[in-house]
Formats: sequence, structure tokens, C-alpha cells
Amino acid sequence: MHEPDLEVDYLIMGAGACGMAFADSLVTNSKSTMAIVDRQHRPGGHWNSAYPFVRLHQPSAFYGVNSRELGSNAKDQTGLNKGYYELASGAEVSSYFDNVMRQQFLPTGRVQYLPMSEVDEEGVVTSRITGRQRRIRARKIVDASFSRTVTPAMRPPPYSVAQGVTCVPSSELPRMAAAHAGYVVIGAGKTGMDACLWLLENGADPDSIRWVMPRDYWWINRETYQPGDEFFPRMVASIANGVQSLAEGQTVEEVFERQEAFGEFRRIDPAIRPEGFHGGFVSDSELAQLRRIRNIVRLGRVRRIDPHEIVLEQGTVATSPQVLHIDCSAIGIPPRGAKPIFEGDRITPQWVRLSQPTFSWSLIGHIETTLEDEAEKNRLCRPIPAPDTPKDWVRMMSIELSNQYVWSRTPAIREWQFNSRLDPFTRRIRSMQPTDTEAQAHLERYGKYAGAAAKNAARLLAD
Repeated sequence: MHEPDLEVDYLIMGAGACGMAFADSLVTNSKSTMAIVDRQHRPGGHWNSAYPFVRLHQPSAFYGVNSRELGSNAKDQTGLNKGYYELASGAEVSSYFDNVMRQQFLPTGRVQYLPMSEVDEEGVVTSRITGRQRRIRARKIVDASFSRTVTPAMRPPPYSVAQGVTCVPSSELPRMAAAHAGYVVIGAGKTGMDACLWLLENGADPDSIRWVMPRDYWWINRETYQPGDEFFPRMVASIANGVQSLAEGQTVEEVFERQEAFGEFRRIDPAIRPEGFHGGFVSDSELAQLRRIRNIVRLGRVRRIDPHEIVLEQGTVATSPQVLHIDCSAIGIPPRGAKPIFEGDRITPQWVRLSQPTFSWSLIGHIETTLEDEAEKNRLCRPIPAPDTPKDWVRMMSIELSNQYVWSRTPAIREWQFNSRLDPFTRRIRSMQPTDTEAQAHLERYGKYAGAAAKNAARLLAD
């Protein structure tokens, strides 16, 4: 059965953080109409299927839509994030996006929200509940699902599991943990790290945890990425450290060693050179806890789990039916090649600033509402592909430096950044006082090395 056609200015495919941040800019800055189609039952995308103990790994102040604060901008007084600004839980993020939709978007009368629905490339929307279809005719289509974020609960394990073996996604860990005396955490990214931390925080013996780590990752020191005046000199230092490391390092490995020496990057085992980089953040308190786990398996990816043996790419380790295996092996944001953000009647939001996804998508939405020339839009929005290896950080920095240079010479973008809640750094830079001598010194150091960093990045990427 077909419902009547719906005509709108924009068809936004996906109500996750990307679609919501982009739509917020349209709602705030224009009179455009839009239909937001999503296969989930509420806004928030992958946050609706994330594990219950997930939290943002960067401060809440840097996340969400531009028009609405996330959290209370308070510091955590306890726990592994103590002394740093709050990290919203997954439940808080899901509720936040739900409130944005119901309290801000829908009351305008310009937003149609179609949850529990699939949409094809022709704009045909099919309800997952009733099977009814309707066509959405839109002036432009926004693919807000380009990143294809995946959590362990969204797919079966990528390895075989024998009968009698208990293997669950990370979302099931709190429900299943009490029935087992031992744990195998499979995956070395943020989900695996969070699962290990959850077990330790809830009293698990570190020696009861076996951590299957196909490869080690570099992590960003969370201290370097904090809002608030008290952290401002450290944030400016972090930006200067990044360009100095990139300017002076002769190899990618040396660049990362310099970043580590500056206190910007961290690794779990100082004796192991990480091969991966996904841009995740960690605090030193979390690292101290993770280093209590001594049973780490570095034999590649899991191929299969038998009742008494885990078979990996480079060997085997023992297990038993009494052990709980926790699958944390989903990539999260799979690395994909970038594509032009603006292409005719198609918009594909992607990162345009390192480690700030919702800032990126909000800025893209703002540019869509204020500019007509497609070439100019793409000049201002050069996309940054999701990282997978240390070399990808060099690539990201190269594009970031280019974008920052262009924005700094575009008054309209500078003004938007100054007024954006997602970019408190720019506002603070423009309001620097003569007493901000430490920050000023770091800013001058940034200016000294930025050009050389861009040139060296090009060389490293060519090599």
C-alpha cells in the first residue's frame, strides 16, 4: 500500500549524530523543509544499540547539535575521568537526540520524521512495521549514513563459535558477567578497552581477564582536549605540539614518538609499537587500570572459538565453556575513501575537522544554507577520511591544516566558528588577553611550524 507522496527540500537519510547535526543547521539557519528517515525507533543512530556502559570518549561540550548543550559542562568528581569535563553516557546521548527531535525539530512544522523505515536511492520509504511505502520527492538528498558506524550488537561475530561456547556482544556483558569466573575480551579498540575497564571497575580480578589484542593502538591523551579556561593553555600547546611533531619528524614513526614525548599520544604497553590509530581518547587513570591486565594475546585476529581453544591467525590459546567471551571486534567507523561532500543534488557529510565529527557536520549544514556555488562549498569542506593507521593521522593533519587555512581567510566561517558552541577554542583564541602569555607563546609556535608541517606531511604521504 502506498501513502501519498511527500515533497520536501531535503531528504536526510539517517537520524544519527550526523543527520541530526546537519539538520540542526538547516532548522536554525533556513526555512527549508526536510524529511529525516531512519531505520531505528528513535534518533541517535548507533547510540541506540551501543553497550550500556558506553560513554563519550571526549567531553560532552564538544558533541551534539550546535543549538543545544549536551550535559551541564561540569567536571567529574569521581571515577577514571576525575578532574576532567563530563563524558555523557550512551543513554544520555540517545535521550539528548530524542529531545532535539521532539522539542526543537518537530515543533517547527518543517521536519517530517519517519522512524522504523528504510529508504532507497529513489526516495521510496518503506515502513519496517507495516510495509507501507511512500515516495519522498526532495530537492537534495543527504546521505547521513555514509560512515556506516557498526557496533558489536549490530552483527554476528566475524569468526565461528562452537556449540557450548558463550560468546556475547559487549552489550550483553553486564547481564552475563556474574555467571562466569573468567573473561576473554576480543578486540583492542575503544569497545574492548571499555569492556576491560567495566570488568575492573566492577571488581573483576585482572588475572581473570584475557585480552585478545589483534594490534595495539595509539590513543590521544584526554587531558589535551578539554574545554574551560583552566585547560586553555594546554589545548593551545597540544595544537602547537602536533604541527611541531609533524614538521620535525623524518618518518611517521618518529612523528608519533615526538607526539608521545609531548604527552599527546599514549599506548597501553610502552614496549609495543602500535600499528593502529582510530583517534580514540584515554585518560592516564584509565591507562593505569588497563595495564593491570597482564594476560594479553597478540596473535592476530580470532578465526574461531572451540570449546577448549581459541584459534587465531598466528596461534592458539586455551579457553573453556566456563569462560565468557565478549565480542568487541566491530570496527566502529570502517575506514572508507573520502568523496566530495557536495555533488549536485547529493550531499555526503564527512569529517572536516580532526576528532570533531558533530562540529564538522554542523559546519557543512551551515555552509549549505549560506552558499550556492558548489565549487566554493567543496573548497571550504575538504573531507577527512576516518583513520586506521598512524599514517592516516598524518593525512588527517594535512587536510586539517588546509581546511583551517581556508577557514581563517573566510570571514563568514570565522564568524560561525566564533558563535558555535562546538568550537569554544576559536572564541577563546579571539578573546585572548595580555595575561595569556603561555597560550600566546604556544600560538606563536603553531604559526612557526604550521607551514613546515604541511610540507613534511606531503612528503611523508608521498613516501
